[in-house]
Amino acid sequence: MSAPQLVVHRDKELMAQAAAARLITKIVDAQSSRGHASVVLTGGRNGNGLLAALAQAPARDAVDWGRLDLWWGDERFLPEGDPERNVTQAREALLDAVPLDPKRVHAMPASDGVYGADVEAAAYGYAQELARAAGPENHAAVPSFDVLMLGVGPDTHVASLFPELPAVRETERTVVGVHGAPKPPPTRVTLTLPAIRAAREVWLLAAGEDKARAAAIALSDPGEIQAPAAGARGRSRTLWLLDAAAASELPRELYPPASP
Repeated sequence: MSAPQLVVHRDKELMAQAAAARLITKIVDAQSSRGHASVVLTGGRNGNGLLAALAQAPARDAVDWGRLDLWWGDERFLPEGDPERNVTQAREALLDAVPLDPKRVHAMPASDGVYGADVEAAAYGYAQELARAAGPENHAAVPSFDVLMLGVGPDTHVASLFPELPAVRETERTVVGVHGAPKPPPTRVTLTLPAIRAAREVWLLAAGEDKARAAAIALSDPGEIQAPAAGARGRSRTLWLLDAAAASELPRELYPPASP
């Protein structure tokens, strides 16, 4: 796994804009080399901020949206269209405004979908969908995502992998159901660390003073069980994208000066 690299921006708005530009470049490069690209989206304040910035980016039309596969790192196990679902928020922020191929938008199951209220069956179904998309060249039973994005929670959780809970201890399955999450709603579907670590690049997004302690803990390498963000690494690159507030408790020698 790759060692973390840090980029610190002046504020969350600039961070979102710069991350959106970085993502456009990564998608275009992948499509140029292989004909398609694969990205895992994250929800939350920072993930949705990035998508909104991408929607406004002048270069967004450089992306061939019809050749882009979108996946999710986790989802709240709620009915289809619920405003708290990550896919609902992503559609509002960006997806409804670009010409995606619906067959390439891989939303996680809803609680009123084909699996009903069985979150374990929903997780297994998503794992099967990932496995069908994986090729012989991939490093796990998931595609080798070009970019997998994760928001970092104040408790160091990523996706719906919370400190000490069973999901963060999973070493074989790629997707699991989560029960009793400390952040509502308590029932969720999430990728596991084995799936996350199959990505070529993992980007961790953290902005705001409420993320400062989490970033400092995760980057001190305390172990993934206590700090799940510490275990989120990409095969070729692990990139922490922060604003100055989120980086405020890090040792100054750990990161370069804030970007303008």
